[in-house]
Amino acid sequence: MHMAEVNELVKERRSKLEGIRESGIKPYGGRFQRSHCLGEAVEVKAKVKVAGRIMALRRHGKTTFADLRDGSGQIQIYISFDLLGEERYNLFGKLDIGDFVGVEGEVFKTKTGERTIKVEDFTILSKSLRPLPEKWHGLKDVEIRYRQRYLDLIASEEVRKIFNLRSSLIKLARQWLDERGFLEVETPMLQPIPGGAAGKPFKTHQDTLEMDLYLRIAPELYLKRLLVGGFEKVYEINRSFRNEGISTRHNPEFTMLEVYQAYADYQDMMKLVEELIIHLAESLLGGKKFTYQGKQIDLTRPWRQITFHETMKEMHGVDIEEEDIESLTEKIRSAGVKLEGEKVTRSALIRLLEKSLSSTSPTFVIDYPAFLCPLAKKKDDEIAERFELFIGGCELANAYSELNDPIEQRDRFEEQKGDEGEKIIDEDFIRALEYGMPPAGGLGLGIDRLIMLFTDSPSIREVILFPQLRPEKL
Repeated sequence: MHMAEVNELVKERRSKLEGIRESGIKPYGGRFQRSHCLGEAVEVKAKVKVAGRIMALRRHGKTTFADLRDGSGQIQIYISFDLLGEERYNLFGKLDIGDFVGVEGEVFKTKTGERTIKVEDFTILSKSLRPLPEKWHGLKDVEIRYRQRYLDLIASEEVRKIFNLRSSLIKLARQWLDERGFLEVETPMLQPIPGGAAGKPFKTHQDTLEMDLYLRIAPELYLKRLLVGGFEKVYEINRSFRNEGISTRHNPEFTMLEVYQAYADYQDMMKLVEELIIHLAESLLGGKKFTYQGKQIDLTRPWRQITFHETMKEMHGVDIEEEDIESLTEKIRSAGVKLEGEKVTRSALIRLLEKSLSSTSPTFVIDYPAFLCPLAKKKDDEIAERFELFIGGCELANAYSELNDPIEQRDRFEEQKGDEGEKIIDEDFIRALEYGMPPAGGLGLGIDRLIMLFTDSPSIREVILFPQLRPEKL
């Protein structure tokens, strides 16, 4: 629909709005007590009082049929001049597709067998001034879909299903962990030192304390403090933030599940994430097999395991054990992976592994070079007890046997540098470790990416209600 047409329709609707007000009717009503939601009303044979948005109008002189929709479903309503009288029928004539209305009347079956409400009275609840997307068959312009998600949700049942599934998945994950004795906790989003992961933080300032703070890049170091404090099994479904690139798999604001368990290691986390993902798939998708972007995914156990060294050697001819970091960096560049800086980073390796592990079988890449894992316990001098989980060519989870040696942790922090080459050492976290942290396993699972997988969505923007976008050009 062209802008001129939209403006004309808006003008027409504003005129109807004034007409409603002149009739002494408030066009933006308040509380409306419903007897049934529409999904229930379709099943009853009695008088009902329901409300919803008008999604279609078919006017035939002195009778009008309309489709009414709420969050539970849709039903047809029947409005007649004879039943309402001239004044009320003409008032209904000022309503448009997109308006919210409450109606009261008897449910009956039409000659075609369609359940319909014979309207005996109605209440205008909200007058819409803009027309809904043309034909309401779904928006095609992805920019409009993401920026005006409210229209996308109105227009597409499939989009509504994605976000219903998202809500169900998070609820089921909580329930599964709660039943296994894990305690849900909340940790700070504003942190004085950004830590727990590699990533560029967003920086802000707190006026009262006169200090710079950072939106968290991960909750890890705070969750480990809770292990020190005596909580043995904790988790957080958290919002984290990274001031980095935006792509089909990256949004600056994203949702992670992080789980920590005392007296466990990365092998226990491997078992936990397998069981959790299978449980979620069986509960939400009805089984262990489903399709993602044309690939048949099979979650049947056991899931494949391969070491990081084996992966790099078999697929890219890179022998991590024999080559220095400069040589490794050059070979990764020659494989077509773009590096943000001068040397190889974890994110660059993930992109390389995602290219390599595009098979449908879930695959654990285990035992990473220690220099890439500053928070993980070492298996030996060169290898850290860590895994990353890849399914359908996408990295979904990351886990460690957590480092609990405060002296070694300080040494690891000393080796790390921030974006501007400075050392970043969380002295309070080191102090917490000095009081003693039990051996533990820790897991991070990308909720957004898991929902992408379960809903066959090609982009992370499809599964985040309001993804980050460039400023709108008005």
